Amino acid sequence: MSRTDRASRDIPVAVERVYAALIDPEALAVWLPPDGMTARFDHYDARPGGNYRMTLTYNDASGSPGKTTAEADTVEAHFTEIVPNTRIVTEIDFVSDDPAFTGTMTQTWTLEPTPEGTRVTITAQNVPSGISPEDHADGMASSLLNLAAYLER
Repeated sequence: MSRTDRASRDIPVAVERVYAALIDPEALAVWLPPDGMTARFDHYDARPGGNYRMTLTYNDASGSPGKTTAEADTVEAHFTEIVPNTRIVTEIDFVSDDPAFTGTMTQTWTLEPTPEGTRVTITAQNVPSGISPEDHADGMASSLLNLAAYLER
């Protein structure tokens, strides 16, 4: 059974600044990791047909075992669509031996101008069963909060 998870946040900055933070790997490494994690990119090629490999490392792996190793989640992602200042779509595969994390998750970041700034929405389709809805909601909300803090400083 396919599951779709969503999260959104209004951020009081122009859509162009939000888009720039979504497409720059140095910015992503700062704000994308949910609370309690850090990120690094092994490679990053932001264009339709491009890809990236990213590892998220838990600051304390004792509470949440990683999907790839005890302390880390590694993903291989492919950009399927990039519409500047509007939408970024990636297909994401977790590097894991656990069948609960297999399958390709499609993640769409949508940017909508609002009178106060930008509404940022994350839609994740075909979420692997090994990711609980609660953990995913917490992680997406944390990333959006981090993005807002990054852009508002």
